[in-house]
Amino acid sequence: MRILVVNPNTTASMTEKACIAARLVASEGTEIVAVTSPSGPVSIEGYYDEAMAVPGMLQAIQSQQDFDAVVIACFDDTGLDAARCLTDKPVIGIGEAAYRVASMLSNKFSVVTTLARSVPALEHNLHRYGMERQCIRVRSSEIPVLELEDEGSGAVEKIAQEIEQAITEDRAEAIVLGCAGMVDLADKLSEQFSIPVLDGVTCAVSLCESLVRLKARTTRQGGYAPPPAEKIRSCLV
Repeated sequence: MRILVVNPNTTASMTEKACIAARLVASEGTEIVAVTSPSGPVSIEGYYDEAMAVPGMLQAIQSQQDFDAVVIACFDDTGLDAARCLTDKPVIGIGEAAYRVASMLSNKFSVVTTLARSVPALEHNLHRYGMERQCIRVRSSEIPVLELEDEGSGAVEKIAQEIEQAITEDRAEAIVLGCAGMVDLADKLSEQFSIPVLDGVTCAVSLCESLVRLKARTTRQGGYAPPPAEKIRSCLV
């Protein structure tokens, strides 16, 4: 089995971080191939960045034909619907993956993300997925995405503080980390707070493996019907 992990931003170190986490949870015999978008923003923090990231991300997927499933490694699930139009292989966004897993492990959960301007996009997705009743709150730690790469930024402490408040104020029973750049923090924070702290990359890889084993395919009907080949060539080449 070959799972393609696509980072929709152009920061290669974040791709590598997601790749390492994906390989740690992948089953024996599953190959993880991680790619970075060839164009777009260095980080995705809100609606504008998300829109600018989609063309490059679609190019990255189109350039890798040999895969069994795709993980979109941005918590906004950037370009998820468009990516599902490109292939009938399973395409999983890390945001939706984490929400679904959290809903099976808890009655209610909170999300801890980066900046406040990212919150509305995540809230929109929660409503779209029908998860708004189980997600109590989306919290912003006010940490720019790229500061997650800086060990001296105090990012881990700020995230931990938001988790503590989510437990006491929201009465959250689980926490979803709302950024792919937080992928390496989940295990430590889960142990620290004694509740599930979920990272979307690892959740998405596990869901991809299950769907591939089920021989499940993305529908080619309705909204996910593939666009004409000439339209794909004119837009992505």
